[in-house]
Amino acid sequence: MRIPAPVFHPSFNITRASHVVMSVKDLAASRHFYTEIVGLIVSEEDNDTIYLRGLEEACHHSLVLKRTASEPLCERIGMRVFTEGDLDKAAEFYEAAGLPVKWVSVHGQGRTLHVTDPAGVPLEFCATMTVMPRNVTSFPIFKGGSAHRLDHYQVLVPDVQAACDFYMSQGFRMSEYVVADRVEEFAGIFLQRKGNPHDIVFFSGRGPRLHHFAYTSIDAATLLRACDVAGTFGFGNAVERGPGRHGPGHAQYVYFRDPDGHRVELFTTHYQVMDIECEPIRWDAGSKQRAQIWGMPARRSWVEEATMFTGVAVALPALIEPVMTLERFLETRG
Repeated sequence: MRIPAPVFHPSFNITRASHVVMSVKDLAASRHFYTEIVGLIVSEEDNDTIYLRGLEEACHHSLVLKRTASEPLCERIGMRVFTEGDLDKAAEFYEAAGLPVKWVSVHGQGRTLHVTDPAGVPLEFCATMTVMPRNVTSFPIFKGGSAHRLDHYQVLVPDVQAACDFYMSQGFRMSEYVVADRVEEFAGIFLQRKGNPHDIVFFSGRGPRLHHFAYTSIDAATLLRACDVAGTFGFGNAVERGPGRHGPGHAQYVYFRDPDGHRVELFTTHYQVMDIECEPIRWDAGSKQRAQIWGMPARRSWVEEATMFTGVAVALPALIEPVMTLERFLETRG
């Protein structure tokens, strides 16, 4: 296990986690779930696609839902770069690494770059989006969990060290990390660009697969309201984990499964970690406060299940026991 030195002046400037593109079988059911329970706003829609954003977001979308007749998947996760020039430099970076690069046209976005990381995660970079009204003070339209902005993704990958090396070479900084059970290897890492604990999280597991994407909410009472609304609309079983409080990040949280099984987190936002002297925080996998400070243990589904990426093969983890056995994981939560 090694923590690379931070790259404070990377070749291109990624600013934040930006948007995620998911396929779903029933657009109407997904629209209802994400607007009424999660609390997102519809920016635009047609018969096959819905573009949604959080209440504080001024960009066209942070979640794109696309109709599919086959298995619901994650098409791509998106990152914003600061300028158009950074897009060109990103293309050069990925080409130099021998990775796939393609320029595409995407509705609601400026010039857009499709790339793939070494683990096979499909990424999308853009520098601009169509500007929409920011609804952060439009209190009468707040619904469900009142999702404010997309904050981060968690991705399961076979080799966390490789992900660490690659993403930190692009300027991501590590805020916290989890050490595997019985071996001195990464079980998980929390990487950030925007100055809070994470924009993207990697945990060891069969992958690459998208474990969840996460939106900030207002407070713990709003998380509970989202659960109440979910129950009222018959989605009570969609409340998969929580409410509880995380160890890493320290935020209060609740996880939902949408009508297609995609996992979305609502959580109260967390601390700043942007100063140059901030060192990564270590967590041991067996710590009772690592996964949560309080709350019920994770369900087996939360540990094992995740969303496949479109057209991406899944590999087994590099470590024989990447974190710990499932039984040990659940035992430490008890």
